[in-house]
Amino acid sequence: MTMLKDKIATFVGKVQAIDGVAACALVSRDGIIAGKSFDHDLNEPWFGALMATIHASAESAVSIVRMKSVESVTIRAPACSIVLMGAGEHFLIAAILKDNTDHEKVYRYLLAVAKEICQVL
Repeated sequence: MTMLKDKIATFVGKVQAIDGVAACALVSRDGIIAGKSFDHDLNEPWFGALMATIHASAESAVSIVRMKSVESVTIRAPACSIVLMGAGEHFLIAAILKDNTDHEKVYRYLLAVAKEICQVL
């Protein structure tokens, strides 16, 4: 189990190191937070459940309109944004972005980490 925790911690560190990411979590598709790096306290079980639910809802909406698949879901607010990205069969990356972040650049880096997670976990 320690090897898995170490791998998860490594991936959380990679996401957190992306310029513009304020906080992040690796969340199972059923809403359990496997690893995290938050800059403040929050209700982790609730956050994990919401991230999984939002992503699953987006997948359902995409299916209804016959699109291929969900690459990411972005929630934008005036001071920050949340990007959800599938990372293989079992995980999602939830990244909270700082204000005035280059979303396209962050997206490219998140996609690279998500592909690596898909191969490793």
